[in-house]
Amino acid sequence: MKTTKRQHTLEPIKLDAYKPLREVVSETLRQAIKDGVLKPGERLMEIQLADELGVSRTPIREAIRKLELEGFVVMVPRRGTYVADISLKDIAQVFEIRSALEELAAGLAAERITPDELEYLERILVEINEYIDNDEFDKIVDADVRFHDVLYHASRNQRLVDILNNLREQMLRFRSISMHYPGRLAATWEE
Repeated sequence: MKTTKRQHTLEPIKLDAYKPLREVVSETLRQAIKDGVLKPGERLMEIQLADELGVSRTPIREAIRKLELEGFVVMVPRRGTYVADISLKDIAQVFEIRSALEELAAGLAAERITPDELEYLERILVEINEYIDNDEFDKIVDADVRFHDVLYHASRNQRLVDILNNLREQMLRFRSISMHYPGRLAATWEE
């Protein structure tokens, strides 16, 4: 794996009293990967990350393990930890898994959804249609996330919700980019 030099350092994290430090560090590193601050193929050095974020190495190590499970980083024995490259094959596999699990969630939700949840889903669909008409990509993504959150929770299966949320995190790295492809917005609306 090639090592690339970062042009910007990470900002020290602000401690959130409601979240464990390892979660805050995980979220910070995940966002840095999504934003391209930490680039595919870049080596992640625990000491450097700890210094930049103003934390000890333990939460960095814990966060890296979590990000590896989510597919954001790759640990190479005797070589180190690197930001994962995402191939089209990776994307296709995540979409296949997510598609199957969303079908399960939708089926369970159809049996278990409340009238209020159903009404909220319908309102979100109206919002999405308006955002598509105005090419408001960020709002489309936000509304789509809210739609799926309601659908997942309406399944009343917390393990399924957790797995789908993990897959969502993996997909967010390339999702906003895919929305700009010709015809993708129309396909999203049809879905």
